[in-house]
Amino acid sequence: MDINFFKKVRILDGGMGQELLARGMEPKGTLWSATAVLNKKYHKLLYDTHVDYIKAGAEVIVTTTFASRKIRLRENKVEDKFEYLNKKAGEIAKRTKDIYPNILVAGGLPPQNLTYKEDNRSNDEISENFYEHAKLLNPYIDFFYLDVISSIKELELAIKCLDEFKKPFLIGAHISQGKSMPSGEKISDILKNKKKENLLGVILSCVSPENFQLNLEELKNLGVPFGFKLNSYIKTNPFPNLNEYKKNKKSINPKEFLGKRSDLTPKKMAELAKSFKDCGATILGGCCETSPAHIKEISKLV
Repeated sequence: MDINFFKKVRILDGGMGQELLARGMEPKGTLWSATAVLNKKYHKLLYDTHVDYIKAGAEVIVTTTFASRKIRLRENKVEDKFEYLNKKAGEIAKRTKDIYPNILVAGGLPPQNLTYKEDNRSNDEISENFYEHAKLLNPYIDFFYLDVISSIKELELAIKCLDEFKKPFLIGAHISQGKSMPSGEKISDILKNKKKENLLGVILSCVSPENFQLNLEELKNLGVPFGFKLNSYIKTNPFPNLNEYKKNKKSINPKEFLGKRSDLTPKKMAELAKSFKDCGATILGGCCETSPAHIKEISKLV
């Protein structure tokens, strides 16, 4: 693909996990979106949701692989499905190109441990997890998307693992609040001493509009295409594991744990997206609790 793809305004898709739940998917344990890949009865629902984002104006869809990391599968006793889940998610996403050949498929590489929390495991373990995940997705995708990553160490390890595949990648860094990643590092440090070969851009992923605004200037100063995948959660605390959910009797649906905002309607989110676009953002998309209706409004900005 063209390494300059994101130098002009492009529209990404919205959240898959929460959208699938809203459409009737019943989650299994903490598998979340991976339930739709594991259970064949949801395959059409998954495909149709990808297509609805494309119809709404998305030029890029992300594979439904956020929950198909080994640690999440292990706690739900389906680690043996790791290869199947990632290949099938890639296959379903790629199938959309039979009808919409101009869209791009991004291979979603999530944090390999907990969500919204720095991964402090050994470098070797983190690298192995990223590599195995990327290898399974590689045949189905146009580029890799490092999705909701919480530390520069994780980004560096993931990027190194991608060298073998010789495909472009988009960095999706996460900030829960303020101007620091969960690791305490700044957005301005992401590209220090790093080669920009194969780098498509840097976005803040699964962030509130307010936190994107706080970090807008640092993103602009990176000197690469930038943008966002905005969420509609009230807060972004680290996701509990399965045992913590059971202990606290929390719903498996993340919005019950994190809360859903009522103010970020499709039109309101598009207004915010326009203000960020006017400041130079070229990568516009949604994350958790954003729907095809949100993407349709945002796509009107192009």
